[in-house]
Amino acid sequence: MITFISRTLWLCWCWVELALFTLLLYILAWLPKPLTRLYYHFLFRVWCSFFVHALGVNLRLHEKNREPLPRQYILIANHPSALEDVGIPTLFNVHSLAKQGVRNWFMVGKINEAAGTVFVKRDNPESRHRSVELMLGKLKQGYNIALFPEGGCKGRRIYSSFQSGAFDMSIRTGIPILPVFLHYEAQETFEWRAPYTLLHKMWHFMTSQNDQANYYVFDAIYPAGYTDKKEFAEAVREKYLRWQARYLD
Repeated sequence: MITFISRTLWLCWCWVELALFTLLLYILAWLPKPLTRLYYHFLFRVWCSFFVHALGVNLRLHEKNREPLPRQYILIANHPSALEDVGIPTLFNVHSLAKQGVRNWFMVGKINEAAGTVFVKRDNPESRHRSVELMLGKLKQGYNIALFPEGGCKGRRIYSSFQSGAFDMSIRTGIPILPVFLHYEAQETFEWRAPYTLLHKMWHFMTSQNDQANYYVFDAIYPAGYTDKKEFAEAVREKYLRWQARYLD
């Protein structure tokens, strides 16, 4: 009982912190970008970490990479849940690709926009093409980017194919792919699936008996030797299938 009360009080405090910080970032998001460019993305990453804490998730980074992370990279990850939208920016300095709907979320959409998130309508070829060009622009500016090659939340198991956008950008720029494999120990609780809403999932995270989220980062994969983006995508997907067999099956 004491442990339950302590955890409840701690989560309440975390939500108060998050609410106050959200209000601050929302106000700053309306300022001219030249006034916030130097620090807003850093504050956004801090905000993401506040969000993870408020959800009561124990987010752990497992460094399986034998080589140091490259100076610049294109981060990819599997996408079984909704937590990775804040989990990945908490651990990695990246500009993310998100679905267009996020842009319309109250306060959160404006904060993401100000932080440099790129939005895409997944079912719109023109929007997908534009998002690739915007992400390439981020890379040319020296930023790291992050996206989900499964093309959305496809469940706890690796999807039958990877979209080729990330791998096309890697081949075109020479910037390596940084693979991150996500493993939520309470797989069924964290998995995004119908008919649950985002609020449902947030409640599931907060009340889960197992709050452990493991993010495994592996060695960067360079595009040298690949000229076909689909071949590159499938080769990386094969690695994810092996990690799935190791950590999920």
